[in-house]
Amino acid sequence: MAWANRGLEELIPLVNKLQDAFSQVGHRMDLDLPQIAVVGGQSAGKSSVLENFVGRDFLPRGSGIVTRRPLVLQLIHNPKAEYGEFLHAKGKMFSDFHEIRAEIEAETDRMTGSNKGISPVPINLRVYSPHVLNLTLIDLPGMTKVPVGDQPPDIEQQIRDMLLQFITKDNCLILAVSPANQDLANSDALKIAKEVDPQGMRTIGVITKLDLMDEGTDARNILENRTYPLRRGYIGVVNRSQADIDGRKDIKAALAAERKFFLSHPAYRHLADRMGTPYLQKTLNQQLTNHIRDTLPVLRNKLQGQLLGMEKEVEEYKNFRPDDPTRKTKAMLQMVNTYGVDFDKRIEGSGDQIDTVELSGGARINRIFHERFPFELVKMEFDEKELRREISYAIKNIHGVRTGLFTPDMAFEAICKRQIAKLKEPSLKCVDMVINELNNVVRQCGEKMGRYPQLREETERIVTTHIREREQRAKDQVTDLVEINLAYMNTNHEDFIGFANAQATDKSTTKRNAKNLGNQVIRKGWLTIHNISIMKGGSKEYWFVLTAESLSWFKDEEEKDKKYMLPLDGLRVRDVEQGWMSRRHIFALFNQESRNVYKDYKQLELSAETLDEVDSWKASFLRAGVYPERNTDTTSAESSGDLGSMDPQLERQVETIRNLVDSYMGIITKTIRDLVPKTIMHMIVNDTKEFIQSEMLAHLYSSGDQASMMEESATEAQRREEMLRMYHSLKEALKIIGDINMTTVSEPCPPPVDSDSWLPPPSPSQNRGLQPPPSPTRNLPPPLSPTRQLAPPTSPTSGRVSPGGSPSLNRRPSQRTGGVARPAPVPPGPGGPAPPPPRPNSMMQRPDLPSRPAPAFAPPEIPARPGQNAAPAIPRRPDAPPRPPPGRPAVPARP
Repeated sequence: MAWANRGLEELIPLVNKLQDAFSQVGHRMDLDLPQIAVVGGQSAGKSSVLENFVGRDFLPRGSGIVTRRPLVLQLIHNPKAEYGEFLHAKGKMFSDFHEIRAEIEAETDRMTGSNKGISPVPINLRVYSPHVLNLTLIDLPGMTKVPVGDQPPDIEQQIRDMLLQFITKDNCLILAVSPANQDLANSDALKIAKEVDPQGMRTIGVITKLDLMDEGTDARNILENRTYPLRRGYIGVVNRSQADIDGRKDIKAALAAERKFFLSHPAYRHLADRMGTPYLQKTLNQQLTNHIRDTLPVLRNKLQGQLLGMEKEVEEYKNFRPDDPTRKTKAMLQMVNTYGVDFDKRIEGSGDQIDTVELSGGARINRIFHERFPFELVKMEFDEKELRREISYAIKNIHGVRTGLFTPDMAFEAICKRQIAKLKEPSLKCVDMVINELNNVVRQCGEKMGRYPQLREETERIVTTHIREREQRAKDQVTDLVEINLAYMNTNHEDFIGFANAQATDKSTTKRNAKNLGNQVIRKGWLTIHNISIMKGGSKEYWFVLTAESLSWFKDEEEKDKKYMLPLDGLRVRDVEQGWMSRRHIFALFNQESRNVYKDYKQLELSAETLDEVDSWKASFLRAGVYPERNTDTTSAESSGDLGSMDPQLERQVETIRNLVDSYMGIITKTIRDLVPKTIMHMIVNDTKEFIQSEMLAHLYSSGDQASMMEESATEAQRREEMLRMYHSLKEALKIIGDINMTTVSEPCPPPVDSDSWLPPPSPSQNRGLQPPPSPTRNLPPPLSPTRQLAPPTSPTSGRVSPGGSPSLNRRPSQRTGGVARPAPVPPGPGGPAPPPPRPNSMMQRPDLPSRPAPAFAPPEIPARPGQNAAPAIPRRPDAPPRPPPGRPAVPARP
């Protein structure tokens, strides 16, 4: 049993150690550690209760909100010394408790400012003292209603959210502090505790300011757990008043005065041994210990899970020797090899860590090749009117003053060269986009070298320099591809239609490739429509289907409920400037002749979540013949009159050249779209992979001192030490938990209480009715232990005025057994289990019914009579006097 006690004594220090370890290590430890959170209204006396525990003045005081950051207070029993230690100033001992107060205020101001701001970041304070029991509490800011100073208008909600961060955890006991001089029905602490703990499993009630109640009133029913009962009961305390603090009354004298108050007060003297700060401290110690023990199975499972997750990394740290030169050489080889393998996997897509959220590495490069690059190529194309205008000008300029009889092939060559030259810009842009993605891959692969910052920096520099060198060579090669196609017009290409076919082709059949697709589906996906919902400015998401002729949207991807079908004739695409609050990228479809696009709207605004998705949709619209808005629209409109006045011969020549250009540019565009990605892969991507595998290590050896390059970062060294310390703390915690589970027995939870009793008490007018007669089948609550006998409720005679003039709320006639007077049984203490909830037909008194005598319980040493153990229906004697109405004193019965 001694070992069991020793194990229990180690429980709270164990949790303290885990709290400190998890607070310092950057690695997130998702553990719900058992603790006690102190909640209450502003100036309810929370801080005074904590100071009474320590026996010293060390918490900030003042008017308004004083506690502005959570204070994790760890009390450690130490018979030899008395001092405090902060987690943010570890190693510095504060023997003067006034310095502790100043440090709390300074640390609070560092985080929140000096004008009443609040912060959820806790301050950890550990106090060693011979006057305390092992206990861990969290002092939280008091609930307030009105902001002061630089507090935000929603200060009430901020404090509430902060409290809920702590008390919603299942392993957190709630110490609800309520002042006795206020109606308990309006207690902020009990209200918020009821929200997160409706069964009262984790709530402990503390009643302060008992000495400040109005004359003639007391909190006896509350302390006896009769009003708003809690499973864990209530404990009353008396703190120092402001006059006592100003008069420098020490806490030792205050505790003596508190003890005297409970012993001398007629309403509390029978509860004196279960009231006061020492008893509260002892009770919290016991209940926290029991609570920790009850939550050990779940805590142990979480600790084991964390331990298993750390073992692989810790195994590498166990035999780590930072100054070993052979270790540095081996580590460099390993890092370079890992870097090369990781780079290759990210490009080829065979990595073991696959991103399921967004595209990365090789997948993004593939998207550039097959979506972004074709989109950039299509943007260079002209629409029908603009192309025809250029062809007509070229033909007229070639003929000069003469009227041409034949279609000049020089016009075809001039227009084709102009179109081919425009392919250079999107081709070079494709190289730039791939380079950006490769640089992202280089940075991502370097994250595994974070332990060695100099090695990571040098590796990224070497690889990036090589990529830049290959970039220039690739751009030169892409430029040569465009120049090669400009150098010679191969009109004998097998896919080229030739002059004969171009002249025979009817105008109605020479439409754009996109129009020849008919109703073939080009793209499907989700888009959000703006400005066309019930109210302008609204938005709604639909499933869109784009074909070469129309854009349709449906309610969902099943495509059953079609909302609308929009023809694409005459539509164009423009970008829409998004608001600074918008997270979506918006573009719009509009009619180039200023007609309404949809109902009464001039444009249809669409949006997607990412810019890449928007660009992909724009490319799909271009395939369907919907071109982007151009600044040359005005010029085209002005010159349209010239096109309309062409003679029939010139019009036939323009149509012939247009068909030839369209056919030849289709061949060139297909060639460029095929060769540019191949050039980039050969000259940049594959070459970089080979360079990392074969040459990067040699560049690292020749770049400088390998010893300094393999120096570990200070952050990583600290992280390794903290990780090892946490690992050993977890193993030690699991060992202690295992010993406690084998050598101790858990105590049962206190019995439940009536949940209705949490409601506010009824008005006096509701209590004037008589109690219904007892039912023959009524049952008494289960018998209590000998040391926790329940006292009968106040009899009707207890309301008489005492000789002193004040109403006596606790004077009861003594119970007699065999003519010998003996004291009334003592009600259960707040530390013990609360009485069971009274039933409507029970003989126990309910708060909402008038007072009536309860059956007496015999003391444990005297056998109880049968009439006192059971609760059958007792018939009223015929000669018994009628029961007096409520409020009138009863006539005492004759002995």
